Amino acid sequence: MQPASHSLVSLTAILLLLTACGGGTTDDAGTTTDAPPPAAEPTEQAPPTTSAAGPTGAGVIAGNIVFDGNPPNLRAISMDADPGCAAKHDEPVIAEVLVLGEGQSLGNVFVQVTNPPAGTYPVPSEAAVVDQNGCMYTPRVLGVMAGQTLQFLNSDSLLHNVHGRPAENREFNMGMPPTLTETETTLSRPEPVFSVKCDVHPWMQAYVAVMSHPFFTVTDTSGEYRIEGLPAGEYEIEAWHERLGTQTATVTVADDAAGAADFTFAVPSGG
Repeated sequence: MQPASHSLVSLTAILLLLTACGGGTTDDAGTTTDAPPPAAEPTEQAPPTTSAAGPTGAGVIAGNIVFDGNPPNLRAISMDADPGCAAKHDEPVIAEVLVLGEGQSLGNVFVQVTNPPAGTYPVPSEAAVVDQNGCMYTPRVLGVMAGQTLQFLNSDSLLHNVHGRPAENREFNMGMPPTLTETETTLSRPEPVFSVKCDVHPWMQAYVAVMSHPFFTVTDTSGEYRIEGLPAGEYEIEAWHERLGTQTATVTVADDAAGAADFTFAVPSGG
């Protein structure tokens, strides 16, 4: 039999070896527990990035948009599929794919600056509103800023279904029964004009653009547009119509004089 002192030395050596190899430690009850992992080295956090506020100024871009040519004969919308829609109109409702005013001024044209001053711009706190009234969307064309609330009203007290099909933002499909008077969504990413339709009433159509800046507008039947608050500089202006295509122009803006760009649209050849 080995001396007790020799056995104690051997046992101590074994425990030291296990500890050195990461085998853990043994508590008073004889239970082995894993050794805690070494503390991670602290890493330097990258400072948060911030974007400079977008500059504004006193510059203005304004112009007139007209339609050239003989307007096509647009059919009245058949609302017979939903008597509740038909009952809201005393006269036939003409499709709004081409809305003209006096002198063939052109409405529902989305106009924007495509090269705005770099920076971030505050998001409006008020919602952009689209009403469903008479089983039609009003307005038909609008722009919102990314992060702004887009609200849909139901003034008809009828069943509607708001179905937006953006490409950069998440698609939305919101049922609105007669008792639901409003619903809303928020689009967080800028993207070009996309369509919104009603799955219940296929003639209902609207168009929404999501912008990163406030330099945009939509013409009414006067065909006039005006974009304010720009610093002096040279800008690219884009005018978009749902059927007649897109046109662009370059405009120089000064603080003491408005830049001007007029557009004339016509039915595309073969259209």
